[in-house]
Amino acid sequence: MRETGNVTDAPVTEPAARTTRQGRAIEQVLADADAFLSAQEIYTKLRDGGDTVGLATVYRHLQRLGEAGRLDAVKDADDQLVYRRCDTARHHHHLVCRSCRRSDELESAEVEQWAATQAAHRGYSDVEHTVEIFGICADCRAREGSSS
Repeated sequence: MRETGNVTDAPVTEPAARTTRQGRAIEQVLADADAFLSAQEIYTKLRDGGDTVGLATVYRHLQRLGEAGRLDAVKDADDQLVYRRCDTARHHHHLVCRSCRRSDELESAEVEQWAATQAAHRGYSDVEHTVEIFGICADCRAREGSSS
């Protein structure tokens, strides 16, 4: 599965292997989402929309999409694996809201240099890394402030 720290040369628009009705439905849920979703949340959205698909099928398609570089998978603040359609094949990181799971993709030359320098100083090579930053987005902060 594509982890956020790995780079893939496959274009994001490349279709996943063996596209099925269920696979297209899962991809549509991911395309419509503006935040990371768990496999269970994807399954629930599909079922609520009238799609007959099993949870195992959701996991299987998420695995295929990940291997094709078409989605990002991160562990959220509760250590749950969540998924989002990947907008870029370039190496990037995420800023993720702990409340709503909205995310922004980040690129940072400083982080890349820091990781390379730290690895080199310790004698490591062929280094990969992931950086996920969690916080509360402005919209959730405003909602929390208005409910107080």
